[in-house]
Amino acid sequence: MSFRAVAILATYNERRFIRACLENLFKQGLEVYLLDNESTDGTVDIAREYLGRGLIEIERFPRPSGSYHWAPILHRKEELANEIAADWFMHVDADEIRLPPNGSGRLIDAFRVADEAGYNAVNFIEFAFVPTLEAADHDHPDFQETMRSYYCFIPSFPHRLNAWKKQQQRVDLAGLAGHRVAFEGLRMFPESFPMRHYLFLSIPHIVEKYIRRRYHPDEVRKGWHKKRVALTRDDVKLLPRSRFLTYVDDSQLDASEPLCKHPIFAGSTDES
Repeated sequence: MSFRAVAILATYNERRFIRACLENLFKQGLEVYLLDNESTDGTVDIAREYLGRGLIEIERFPRPSGSYHWAPILHRKEELANEIAADWFMHVDADEIRLPPNGSGRLIDAFRVADEAGYNAVNFIEFAFVPTLEAADHDHPDFQETMRSYYCFIPSFPHRLNAWKKQQQRVDLAGLAGHRVAFEGLRMFPESFPMRHYLFLSIPHIVEKYIRRRYHPDEVRKGWHKKRVALTRDDVKLLPRSRFLTYVDDSQLDASEPLCKHPIFAGSTDES
């Protein structure tokens, strides 16, 4: 019997990441449904190359106020997980490389193992990759090869509980800002899967990605986006390479000493 897993991906001006993200998801055996929030940087043009080759559809999602409004996007992801005929779903962002546990084959194979063992949700452990003082600029297509300094980030547990088995009823993804899915009878697989998260590729990139972004006031009032709302260029502190772990390969990602705050954001308590 065929087993189908679909990643639901939302984008806004992710030309730097979209190709690597899609190609990894396809390599992992997943199909992708893309919600694009009116990108202006060529993200959709790149994604369009993959239609019919693992990419199911590109849906234009409106950005009427010109601001980043995350909740409606998450609600649309909930609807899609209800509508699409698949066995498992995963909420994913473009700057993430989602991976299976060591020795588990592809991600789709790992989801099948969890399913057959009676579990219906999977958590991911986040490994955050960042530029350093010695290597500050990775804003190019080969960023995965050159940006190798990282730390394990676990501000709470589970922190990235956002892959799940299809449910008869609509799941709640927006309630916890996409970090944790919720539904009745949730049984989390005991082993968390790894994910590489590329926070930003250079100082100009983080200025574009976070500092210039307008956040919807309703979400700011709810406490979403936290430190990013007031983030300034001076709050971003590139640190020496010695402060971080060095990436060798996915099998050696080290979660033994996780951090609960992002060290590169001054005073950060942001869980994103």
